[in-house]
Amino acid sequence: MITQQTVNWPKLVSFIMVLLGGSAAAVASESADPLFQTNDTLEVVIEAPLATLIVKRPKDDYLPGILRYSDGAEIDTELDLEITTRGHSRHDYCDFPPLWLNFKKSQTEGTLFDGQDKLKLVVHCEQSSKFEQFVLREYLVYRLLNLITDNSFRVRLLRVNYVDTEGRRSDITRYAYLIEHKNRLGKRIGRDDMQIERTMVSAIQPDHLNLTSIFAYMVGNTDFSPVAGHPRNECCHNYVLFTNEVDPIMVIPYDFDQAGLVDAPYALPAAQFGIKTVRQRVYRGRCVNNEYVEASLQQIRDSRDEIFELIAQQEGLQNSTRKKVSGYIEDFFKLIDNPKKVKREILDECI
Repeated sequence: MITQQTVNWPKLVSFIMVLLGGSAAAVASESADPLFQTNDTLEVVIEAPLATLIVKRPKDDYLPGILRYSDGAEIDTELDLEITTRGHSRHDYCDFPPLWLNFKKSQTEGTLFDGQDKLKLVVHCEQSSKFEQFVLREYLVYRLLNLITDNSFRVRLLRVNYVDTEGRRSDITRYAYLIEHKNRLGKRIGRDDMQIERTMVSAIQPDHLNLTSIFAYMVGNTDFSPVAGHPRNECCHNYVLFTNEVDPIMVIPYDFDQAGLVDAPYALPAAQFGIKTVRQRVYRGRCVNNEYVEASLQQIRDSRDEIFELIAQQEGLQNSTRKKVSGYIEDFFKLIDNPKKVKREILDECI
C-alpha cells in the first residue's frame, strides 16, 4: 500500500506527465507567463509621484503612474499603473519602500505583461548604490530555488529608471525585480493558494517541505514558519500554501531579505536560535521529515554546477559580493558532503 510518507511526489508527477505525452518541466514552461519566460534583464522607466510615495508611504491608497519598456521593438510600450507601498521591516526601515504595481488588464493583453494584474516590486532600500547589492543577492536566492525546483516563485530582474512626476526627487536608475503573483504561480503548478489561520506539518507535502527547509539552511534563512503566521496574520510566515483536491498542501517560500546569504544591514539574528549573526546557519526542518533529508540534499547537489554558474554570471554583482556569496554557498556544500556534519548540523538539529 502506498502511503503519504513513501510517495516521491515530484517523480510521480513527472511520471504522470510523461504518460500524458510530455514532461512536468515542459508543461510548466508552456504555462509560464511571458514576463517570466526569460531571465534577461528588462530595462524599464517608472514615472510616479515618488516623493509622496516615499514620504507618506500609503499601504491602502494607490497613486497613478506609468511603466514604460522596450522589448526589442522599435516603439516603447507604455502601461498605466496604480502604485502603493508594501512590506513590514523594509517598509519601516528603508528610505525607498517596496512597491505594489497594479496594472490594467485591458492594457497588458498582448504585451510582455500579458496576464499580470498586481505584482510585487523589490527595490533598493537606500539611495546609495551599494544597496543594489542586497537586491541582487535576494534576487539570486529566488533564482537558486528556481534551479532546484519549479515549485517556486519566479522573478524577473529589472533595471529601473525612476522618474518623480512631482519633480521633487532626482531621477535615479537602480536594479529591482518583480515576483510572480501567487495566483499565477498557482495556475502554473495546478493548485490554488490557501488562506487559513494555521495548519499542521502532517497536512503538508513532506518531501517539498523538507527540500525548502534544507534550502533555507543553505541560504541561512530562519525567518519563516510553514504552519503559522505572525499574531493577527494569516498562515503562513513567509510561505504561501497551495492546495488541490487530492494532494497534501504544498508550501512555497518567499521573502528572503533576512537570510544570511543576503546579509542585509537591517537583518537581525533571531534571539531564540542563539546566533550572533544572520550568516550563522540554523536548521529548522521537521524531524518527522528526516527520511527525506538525503533526497533533498541530492536534489541540491544535482544543481551544484548550475548554482555556481549562476552566481558567477549574475550581472551587477561587485566582485567582493560575488566572492562572499560563492564562499557562503561553498561552505554549505562542504558541510553536506560530510556525513558526520550532516548528522550533527542537520539531522540532530531538526525540530
